[in-house]
Amino acid sequence: QVQLVESGGGLVQAGGSLTLTCAASGSIFSIDAMGWYRQAPGKQRELVAVITSGGSINFADSVKGRFTMSRDNAKNTVTLRMNSLKPEDTAVYYCFCEVVADNDYWGQGTQVTVSS
Repeated sequence: QVQLVESGGGLVQAGGSLTLTCAASGSIFSIDAMGWYRQAPGKQRELVAVITSGGSINFADSVKGRFTMSRDNAKNTVTLRMNSLKPEDTAVYYCFCEVVADNDYWGQGTQVTVSS
């Protein structure tokens, strides 16, 4: 059993920054990919960013150049730094991890709201 704890969501004005952090804990042997999805009202869920155990990072085109991400493999944490936020970034952000030889796990979601 794996649990993901997210933090860092909140309200911010356009142009501001927020940092989201996700920590995985529990019966973990090895995690392949970790990252973030988001879902805005009335829209499909979108993959925001993913980082593999080897450190390869992919961002959605909509956030590329504005967001950065890092991962601590020893602590099973991932951090998403969101800069130059836009109202279009408003969504519920969900952390996920893919545990080797196990299931995929999801956080409960954290709300990010960007005002104009």
